[in-house]
Amino acid sequence: MHILHVTPYYAPAYAFGGVTRSVEGMATALAQRGHQVTVLTTDAHTANSRITPPRDNLNGVNVLRARNTSVWLRGHMNLSTPLTIRRLAQSVVPDVDVVHCHEFRTVENLLVTPIAAAHNKPLALSPHGTLPHGTGRSLVKQVWDRLLSPQVARRFDAVIALAQPEQDDAQALWQTFDAASVHQIIPNGVDMSQFEHLPDAQPFKARYDLRDSHVILFMGRLHPRKGVDVLARAFTQMTRPDVRLLIVGPDEGLMDDLQTLAQQDARIVLTGFLEGEDRLAAFAASDIFTLPAVGEGLPMAVLEAMATGLPVIISPGCNLPEVTTHGAGVEVVVNEQKLQQAIEGLVADDDLRTRMATTARDLVREHFTWEAVAAQLDDGYTALMNT
Repeated sequence: MHILHVTPYYAPAYAFGGVTRSVEGMATALAQRGHQVTVLTTDAHTANSRITPPRDNLNGVNVLRARNTSVWLRGHMNLSTPLTIRRLAQSVVPDVDVVHCHEFRTVENLLVTPIAAAHNKPLALSPHGTLPHGTGRSLVKQVWDRLLSPQVARRFDAVIALAQPEQDDAQALWQTFDAASVHQIIPNGVDMSQFEHLPDAQPFKARYDLRDSHVILFMGRLHPRKGVDVLARAFTQMTRPDVRLLIVGPDEGLMDDLQTLAQQDARIVLTGFLEGEDRLAAFAASDIFTLPAVGEGLPMAVLEAMATGLPVIISPGCNLPEVTTHGAGVEVVVNEQKLQQAIEGLVADDDLRTRMATTARDLVREHFTWEAVAAQLDDGYTALMNT
């Protein structure tokens, strides 16, 4: 089977693109199952840089990159300008069996889905938590949905949600578009081999003066919907001197506020963006992972934290009820008092953290590996091709 993935970003070194890591994981796993996999994407990298070359092979996946006319628009306004992607799609789509698009309201989908539909190729969509208007850029989404979304939605044969709430969102939105698609749930996954041998934590702890403290890790974009500001304020209410809040991630609007809190409370440590070994070392140096987010699909960072053996504190918005049903962590509403209580409870109970750590790793190994996800995708693609 030849599978074409269409996505705005495809940069495996870009650690804080959850969608990027998700597409990379599934594309690589599908290639390992023997499929021919092509990724059609853009040359977007950071807010100010491009990726070269335009063609590449990464872990057995063929990558085709359309040049963004404006790097600034892609990096600062989240708007692609990949004017050559239509030509690339016209060259590759006739030879593929299935087209799988990632995120919904994208210029890439506007340009590629008509070509796939003209060639009668099955079209699948993974929204990756981007459907609700309340998760950011609500005015842009409203205008987009009024002018562009109905026609694009009707081209998709299947919508692949990460969890039940996202499936519910998709079904409700598709009704407003008068669009009919198969709706199914396939979660994100993790490559467990990447987390089996973490770096020595001591150099990282020394660099950030973490000492022998209990380290509470937040890893993600510093954006209001990630809840990091609520977490930081909750942390300042804790009186224990032997704890540190390690905040890892690129700024998306909250860095100034967090730096102010860090100046007031020296136990808060901000690292900025980390990648590669440094990112893994942050996991190794930590005792608890927390993500009090709203409007997530199924956050990669939580799955990766559990894969490293960290108990987690999450919000209902993370869409991972398995955390509490299996005993891998705690779920709390996004509330300063509730977060403070949850952190204090886990910090005070070494045995509970140890049990949760083992359960967390086992949970990911049994239910959230890319191998398992690729098998489900394989079945879904086959069903689409046979309809």
